[in-house]
Amino acid sequence: MHRITIVGSGFGALTAVNTLRESGLSADLTVVSPKAEFVYLPALIWVPSGLRTGDDLRINLKQFFKRTGVTHLAAEATGLTDGGRTLQTSAGPVANEGLIIASGGRFIKKLPGIEHAITPCEGIASAERIRDRVRAMEGGTIAMGFAGNPNEPSSMRGGPVFEFLFGMDQQLRKEGRRERFKLVFFTPAPNPGNRLGPKAVGSLLKEMARLGIETHLGHKLKGFTDRTVTTEGGTFDADLIIFMPGMTGNTWFDNTDLPRSPGGLLQADAQCRVPGFERVYVAGDAGSFPGPDWMPKQAHMADLQARAAARNLAAECMGREPRETYKVELLCIVDTNDRGMLVARNEKYNFVLPSMRLFHWMKRFFEWWYLRQYR
Repeated sequence: MHRITIVGSGFGALTAVNTLRESGLSADLTVVSPKAEFVYLPALIWVPSGLRTGDDLRINLKQFFKRTGVTHLAAEATGLTDGGRTLQTSAGPVANEGLIIASGGRFIKKLPGIEHAITPCEGIASAERIRDRVRAMEGGTIAMGFAGNPNEPSSMRGGPVFEFLFGMDQQLRKEGRRERFKLVFFTPAPNPGNRLGPKAVGSLLKEMARLGIETHLGHKLKGFTDRTVTTEGGTFDADLIIFMPGMTGNTWFDNTDLPRSPGGLLQADAQCRVPGFERVYVAGDAGSFPGPDWMPKQAHMADLQARAAARNLAAECMGREPRETYKVELLCIVDTNDRGMLVARNEKYNFVLPSMRLFHWMKRFFEWWYLRQYR
């Protein structure tokens, strides 16, 4: 019986659990995370409008772990020793014969005054803060933007900001309050959404213009106050700032000898292995993977990488060569609370389908379909 440890309880971690159980490998699985809980982050965009509540998105994993024969350790990873064979945690050391790190990334909070901005994808509490702030506002300027990791431009998550932005416009219109608010979108990128493809960039900017959303593009960010956003291109007022910084690795990576990318993530090869460490794999936002510069940091990609990592780890444990690789694919619906634009990209094609109600309902159906396995 092989002892395998998985760090995290997000998309990649849970996909790794399912994949290992499907592989036929006889293994004791231990999942290490602060809570036996999964938060469906893609639906945070619907919290400000009331389409979803925190309880809708917070899934108790106790029954799932029971069904899959997983031992959950309520703890935080703090380091790694013995060449990867001992995970150090806040609840003590955990020995393993195989390790999958799917603990997500960490937002870079170095900009002066960043405490005045809300980072929406940090979790349910952040989305609820946006909801409560907007409800209390009689009018004003709401500024939304994102930035990347200067040492690793691909380590960013800008897509949800578009959804919060368009969703806020639709929400305010539905409430009959849109004329009292100015919406401003800002980012250092001159072509925001470029990873979605050239057609998507044009479609997004055209839609912003149609809706009367102002843009402040291509200027490096300098900082925030409680009422302003400052860039190298100037300062503008904002009564509410919603900002997604670039991402880097977890702080506990500093207490390991694992190889790091220039942006602070765990280095991975095409099989999701961490080079130089036997039977240590990484999946999702925690890792830096070979691939095109548009490879996304999104749940779908984390699932694809976790599936490859788990299959390769199972193969190693059963004495086979790990040959599984992941497909590089961007698949998303840019939702606006009642409509959505479908964007798909891989190494063979890139297409954008215009916003329509069907795609909004597809996104909601996928949420139900995906979560039913964990409820």
